[in-house]
Amino acid sequence: MFGLPPAGPRRAALLLLSAFWIAAGINHFLNPEFYLRIMPPWLPAHAELVWLSGVAEVVGGAAVLVPRWRSTAGWGLVVLLIAIFPANLHMALNPTRFADIPPLALYLRLPLQLALIWWAWWATRPEAPSPNATRNQRPRVNTDTFR
Repeated sequence: MFGLPPAGPRRAALLLLSAFWIAAGINHFLNPEFYLRIMPPWLPAHAELVWLSGVAEVVGGAAVLVPRWRSTAGWGLVVLLIAIFPANLHMALNPTRFADIPPLALYLRLPLQLALIWWAWWATRPEAPSPNATRNQRPRVNTDTFR
């Protein structure tokens, strides 16, 4: 129905990616206080940015399941991950403001962003056509018209 890749690691990565981002986005609406707390003070409109990022995460998570939108949604999630990096950096640079989170976890979130970026790219990149598929899908020339 969704035009998912055949069973295997890429299919699993795509389904998990979708579930992860949809759940993360919904969490913005269920627990907005957490996201408001981690916003760097220099950013404006904290509540609106939390709402917008929640919507973007839900939409991106759903869109990766639609073949027509998959690659675009993947790049959108990459951009989103880059956009939310300042919040993670703010947390790591101000660990005393987040005493309920172990400092190591605050620092591990930074390289985790790179892993999440790779995951979004890898799971949503366009499929490379196999050489056999290309050969078998060539248009057939009707030789009867040339006789």
